[in-house]
Amino acid sequence: MSETSPSRQPQVVLGVSGGIAAYKACELLRRFSESGHQVTVVPTAAALHFVGEATWAALSGRPAATETWDRVHEVPHVRIGQRADLVVVAPATADLLAKAAHGLADDLLTNTLLTARCPVVFAPAMHTEMWEHAATQENVASLRRRGAIVLEPAVGRLTGVDTGKGRLPDPDAIFAACRRVLSGRAGQADLAGRHVVVSAGGTREPLDPVRYLGNRSSGKQGYALAVTAAARGARVTLLAANVELPDPAGVAVVNVTTALELREAAVKAAAEADVVVMAAAVADFRPAEYAAVKIKKKDGAEPAPVALVRNPDILAELSGSRARPGQLVVGFAAETDQVLANGRAKLARKGCDLLVVNEVGEGRAFGTDTNEAVVLGADGSETPIAPGPKEDVADAIWDLVAARLGVPSH
Repeated sequence: MSETSPSRQPQVVLGVSGGIAAYKACELLRRFSESGHQVTVVPTAAALHFVGEATWAALSGRPAATETWDRVHEVPHVRIGQRADLVVVAPATADLLAKAAHGLADDLLTNTLLTARCPVVFAPAMHTEMWEHAATQENVASLRRRGAIVLEPAVGRLTGVDTGKGRLPDPDAIFAACRRVLSGRAGQADLAGRHVVVSAGGTREPLDPVRYLGNRSSGKQGYALAVTAAARGARVTLLAANVELPDPAGVAVVNVTTALELREAAVKAAAEADVVVMAAAVADFRPAEYAAVKIKKKDGAEPAPVALVRNPDILAELSGSRARPGQLVVGFAAETDQVLANGRAKLARKGCDLLVVNEVGEGRAFGTDTNEAVVLGADGSETPIAPGPKEDVADAIWDLVAARLGVPSH
């Protein structure tokens, strides 16, 4: 990544290819401009059919770069990429991904991609069939192997009446992913080519149609792990248990409710994962019986005891039956007392590679935007993580994971 200083505005190239989602790139451009980035918009000829050059110039405060032959003395097809701190292409069509994967350079944007030596983020948008086609998937895999960050498209309404995977991620989510990249923690894309599975939130075990046993987990730490992994180039599957947060850009989200549903989703996703991080707070027990109708209060009578049965130990199961050779499993331990002693005992019981231990309680960890932890390793290591934003805690965890995957440290 190009070096930046406090006095220098980060230089961002916003590439826009020719898809109907091009209009959403206007909102992404506004996010960058309002947060102090200097943005050069490089639309393809097809993109200009959807959003005109005047719009890009007005929103960025700079002329849009549209032609290789404009300002030839400045060699724009080389200089734009050389000077950038980040190149983000949103939307990235199937055609653009194919050109980038094969090194074609028939316009200013594809020339810029070849000359850029900074992180490159692609935010795909296309019909489901195009995204799932073997050619597109091979192109995406090739780009990821070379260190580019290709976000997973969102699921939702597409052009016309179609619905499915292929929708451009929300501009706010793309911007959040790009900010992580620009922060420098994700600059080397050290998780590129890796598939990571992250669980987040807290399971709920139904007692009757309106009541459940649950916990206070907000899912913020798990979502931070998913966002930072995507920013570092990973393909991310996020198992979300009752989380009221927007889906992160570039992440495949699987929604679950109960511990049994989470176990089924985790076992399935882990079958092709390099790393599994179980950050969700999973209920240890569930009601032995589910009442089909609301349990009524009876005047003068004490409530009947609720019998509980044990839920499956998902972390121990995944740790004891690794789906792939070399797969890493990371667990979480939320403790209220004797934090490290309980954490070490849990690490021994679960058999995972790393255990992230943090103290929870009123105003600590659950529902907050900050966290601190100690990461215990099966090799006897003990790594404290200083208090800070949950994204920074997540990056510190990925640093430890990357080292165990054999990736050079930042």
